Amino acid sequence: MDWITITRALHLIAIVHWIGGLAMVTLVILPGIMRMPQERKLETFLAIEERFAGQAKVSVTVAGLTGLYMVHGLVAWERFLDPGYWWMHAMVLVWAIFTFMLFAAEPLFLHAKVARMADRDPDATFSLMLRAHRILLALATVTVGGAALGAHGMMF
Repeated sequence: MDWITITRALHLIAIVHWIGGLAMVTLVILPGIMRMPQERKLETFLAIEERFAGQAKVSVTVAGLTGLYMVHGLVAWERFLDPGYWWMHAMVLVWAIFTFMLFAAEPLFLHAKVARMADRDPDATFSLMLRAHRILLALATVTVGGAALGAHGMMF
């Protein structure tokens, strides 16, 4: 049995779930919430986000563990010294941002801060959240595209 191939498949499944969920939140859920009455925006977002956050934690964890296993198993650490493998750095950066957000920022302070901001100005709060999600989705999309090309030998 080829453990690297199985690990790569698990890595891709985790990425599809995680970044696909980010795309759904960014492109569908947040714009929909922004059209809701003010009093329902935060409650609706938190209900949806709570269901996805647990799933995203699993996906981000699986992506991190499988990524580490592949780098170690393929003895690919030196790739981090080669600028042609910029997408590996990008993968670690995107993973680190989401790991911090899901496991530290959201539970420790971000939920409370968003709730306070939404109480004062829901429109501005959700506009800010949408901009942040768009930036993260753009970064993740470039990273996924770069990783797909790089994993198939295209270096740039």
